[in-house]
Amino acid sequence: MSNNQITSLHSPHVERVKALLGSRGKKIRQTEKEFIADGIQSVREALSPTFPDAPELINLYVTEKGFAKIQEDIAPEILGKAPIVHVSDAVMNEMADTESPQGILALCKFTEITLYKIKQREAKKIAYFWEIQDPGNSGTVIRTAEALGFDAVIFSKNSVDVYSPKTVRATVGALWHIPVVEDISIEDLMDFAQSEDFFTVALAGDGTGTILELPKSEKMILIFGNEARGLPEISGLGARVSIPMAGKSESLNVASAAAIAMFEVGIR
Repeated sequence: MSNNQITSLHSPHVERVKALLGSRGKKIRQTEKEFIADGIQSVREALSPTFPDAPELINLYVTEKGFAKIQEDIAPEILGKAPIVHVSDAVMNEMADTESPQGILALCKFTEITLYKIKQREAKKIAYFWEIQDPGNSGTVIRTAEALGFDAVIFSKNSVDVYSPKTVRATVGALWHIPVVEDISIEDLMDFAQSEDFFTVALAGDGTGTILELPKSEKMILIFGNEARGLPEISGLGARVSIPMAGKSESLNVASAAAIAMFEVGIR
């Protein structure tokens, strides 16, 4: 156990973390550009980011058991660079927003990523999500996009907070490996696509043709709609397609649909 272990429930560290996780957390996260990531998977990826402007690890809070876990899982030369802060179990329970915290909590700082930065990175495959609301779906599509070789994920205005605890947890560390852009309207997206010569594809149940029939394109943006309302009409699209289904289901969860389409575009 560290001699410098934080044991006070009134520590400024506790207040800072709780503020980011509390009812006003979204506003504070947006203002301070800070967020909380929990669990060993997120911490492992946070210690080995793979793109410029990836979130920065500010403090890594660990209990005695949590520290033992990361020592087992993370190489000493990587862990040695981590800004570790030891805390008691009671302090961790006070800070964490889960009922059974793993004893590992990271305070991170993010840099706002813009369409201009995506252009600078010469992105070729992009996934765009319009007014997606569910944190689990949002985190899953970020994770899936990274796994299937996409270069960026973009969310529209009125979408979920990417840096909310539930969304971050669902990315399982992918936030440190793929740029995510927030608050981009469909109009701004289409202007960007046209100026940068992207082929734009909307996934919709009323699509003409299927995702299997798309022409090959070096630069493509896949566009996905809201979980309940789908997509609005979009002018200037390259294609509006559906996913062929052999069963009786009329539609797919947005995360499932995105996984199928991104696999078709990114891997096959």
